[in-house]
Amino acid sequence: MPSIEAAEIRKILDSRGDPTVEVDILAEGARGRAAAPSGASTSAHEARAFPEGGVDVAIARFHEDVEPRIIGLELTSQKEVDRLLQQIDGTPDFSRIGGNVAVAVSLAVAKAAADSLHLPLYRYVGGAFAHRLPHPMGNVIGGGRHAIGGTTIQEFMAVSRGPTVAASVFANARVHRVVRDLLRDRQPSGPLGRGDEGAWVAAIGDEDALVILAEACRIVSHEVGFDVAPALDLAASEFFEGGKYRYRDRTLSPDGQIDFVADLADRYGLFSVEDPLDEEDFAGYARLTELVGKTCHVIGDDLFATNVERLHKGVEMHAANAILIKPNQIGTLSGAKAAVDLAHRHGYATVISHRSGETTDETIAHLAVAFGCLGRAHPDRGGARRGLGCRKRNGSARKGSSYPRTRT
Repeated sequence: MPSIEAAEIRKILDSRGDPTVEVDILAEGARGRAAAPSGASTSAHEARAFPEGGVDVAIARFHEDVEPRIIGLELTSQKEVDRLLQQIDGTPDFSRIGGNVAVAVSLAVAKAAADSLHLPLYRYVGGAFAHRLPHPMGNVIGGGRHAIGGTTIQEFMAVSRGPTVAASVFANARVHRVVRDLLRDRQPSGPLGRGDEGAWVAAIGDEDALVILAEACRIVSHEVGFDVAPALDLAASEFFEGGKYRYRDRTLSPDGQIDFVADLADRYGLFSVEDPLDEEDFAGYARLTELVGKTCHVIGDDLFATNVERLHKGVEMHAANAILIKPNQIGTLSGAKAAVDLAHRHGYATVISHRSGETTDETIAHLAVAFGCLGRAHPDRGGARRGLGCRKRNGSARKGSSYPRTRT
């Protein structure tokens, strides 16, 4: 197996126009390239994207500390590479070299190894039995940290469950257009914009937005002949202040928030609720999961931060029944895979996700298949006219054209 001969890093821009990094790994004609995204709504427990001083400091530390120590390592020694990255950094949250540098190196090594074996990344990471295709989850109405002037709830999503990933991707895009039309019909003189991820942004109440989303899902489901369900990413830690959940039109106690979310899940048939409570409220997650977990996926993102220690606690307390997987939250491919494996052993569903500050890197579309994820959350998910989202969604659709969908 070839060894790493060269490692290159460069500063690039993410979809918000903020600087991030891209890494190339080269070995005997093989090449792997990975770019790291960044999030706007982040957990207190995830890896630091960059050290103090930002991208330029991170790049300097890559050249000083990372590059000379990974040269010569075998491409397929993924766990060794990832352990070395943690050793070089020496902090629990990659705050010295930056989680974005670490994850870009880690993923680029895996992609170079796949290239050297002439395999697609999903086959290299997932093996011969990587066959389960995720449900695309499309963001169509936005608010929170992703959209100033929008709803308090961060994302209103459509989850299409068609016979193929391609059919589901097109159905999600159709929901996006139907939501636009419904918003214009109901607010003909109101402004209509786009958030970080291409979702529609309107001056509308949270439940009013959910009513529109649910209607659009019903319309499209009837058109395409398969189920299209609404879902929410509340990002509740972002509006949890002073022990209360503070919406524009109401303030709820923790118990009131649990009852509110459970009621929405029941009345609107929600496929999933992501980050419905503050990231430290494991007990609240357990109660909500008990109330709705048989019919709705309760997804921990900020709660777990792709971290096996926090997921262990969730498993012990029966908090949530699904986990969001973001490789740059934990900093390495090995760390993300460990969280996936733990989740699956204990019956938790996994959903792999982008970040709101994305790049054109398609890696997570491959990892969704390699890891056997239930869902795949897309950036710029509804707005098919925007190049970044097209590249991501088309990457998922290409995986789906390789074999029939395994239905769940």
